[in-house]
Parts: sequence; structure tokens; C-alpha cells
Amino acid sequence: MRFGELKRELPQITQKMLTKQLRELEEAGIVNRFVYNQVPPKLEYSLSEVGKSLLPILITLSDWGVSYAEQAESNI
Repeated sequence: MRFGELKRELPQITQKMLTKQLRELEEAGIVNRFVYNQVPPKLEYSLSEVGKSLLPILITLSDWGVSYAEQAESNI
């Protein structure tokens, strides 16, 4: 995805924080950053193989969070 696409998917995040997080994920080897040599410069981000290996864990955690929120809401 391009930076602008990521920003639209995460409207609550600031540009500064998104840039910081992408750099940290790149340094950790979770995200790949591709720079196209053109004017204007074009950047694309994708999950690395390590990042892809995290998907099942993140999906499970997301499912748990939704279930927990629904349960907490029903106890109110």
C-alpha cells in the first residue's frame, strides 16, 4: 500500500505517528518499503514474510477483542 492509502485506512493516526510506526516496523523486519525511482517519488509498503507470519496471531487477538467487548457490553 502507498502511504496515502494507509493514512486513509487509519484516519485517526497523525502523519508523524504513521511515519514513525512504519519506520519501526521496517527496522524490525515486519514491513518492506519499496522506493520507486521516479518524480514524484513513490513509496509502497507491504508485509514481509515475518509480518505475514504474524497475521494468524493478530486475527486471533482481534477476534478475542471483539468477543470481549461484546461480553463486556452485555454485562452493562
